[in-house]
Amino acid sequence: MISTAIGIFAKIFTISFIRYLVFAGIAYLFFYVWKKEKFLSHKIQNKFPTNLVIRNEFVNSLLSIILFSLVGLGVSLLHRAGYTQIYERLSEYGWGYFLLSTLLMILAHDTYFYWMHRLIHHKRIYKYVHKVHHQSINPTPWAAFSFHPTEAILEVGILPIMVFLIPLHPLAIVAWILFMTFMNVLGHLGFEIFKKGFVKNSITRWSNTSVHHNMHHKYAQYNYGLYFNFWDWAMNTNHPEYFEEFNKMAR
Repeated sequence: MISTAIGIFAKIFTISFIRYLVFAGIAYLFFYVWKKEKFLSHKIQNKFPTNLVIRNEFVNSLLSIILFSLVGLGVSLLHRAGYTQIYERLSEYGWGYFLLSTLLMILAHDTYFYWMHRLIHHKRIYKYVHKVHHQSINPTPWAAFSFHPTEAILEVGILPIMVFLIPLHPLAIVAWILFMTFMNVLGHLGFEIFKKGFVKNSITRWSNTSVHHNMHHKYAQYNYGLYFNFWDWAMNTNHPEYFEEFNKMAR
């Protein structure tokens, strides 16, 4: 049993760490090294973070990935024991439900994240839980998972909740994880990659941008959303100058 658990943990951690290196590493090399000069006019904050800040982002993210992997291990063991609604055969529910469940996972996480994020910004909680993440005032892609251990557990908490609530195929969970990683890296990119008009289009306006989350790191009390702008719009928590700032930085 112990050897099985160690093997599962090692597999989850290795895959998760490689995923972080690939997503954050490619983004960092492209925007901060290879195409740095080309995209300089789209750098959201003029200064570049110090090597010390980047090192701390990486170390904190590594610790978070260890905790994510432990939660993943727990979910895997519960599934093996028959306690979750994870199913193995796609034919059991069909492709339509598979796509719907993936979308539900993303939307549920977006809602969960918004309200969890608002909670950990409470003055009695912030310095104990969320302050570590906000040490990256001017974040890089390496900050994607730079959390205090308590926040790391809260961040991944949506997974054990969802595997008990609805049937999920492992590929739906993988699709959500990949989408989550991409959007986290995008939010911490430090450069705006979308074109002007993105936040005015009736469809794309609901997607968050690099500027959106970067302003959260800079001002803290606005722009709490993760993937979408639904909750910030509904709760009036978009920064008053978000759209103006986006248009300054957009291509």
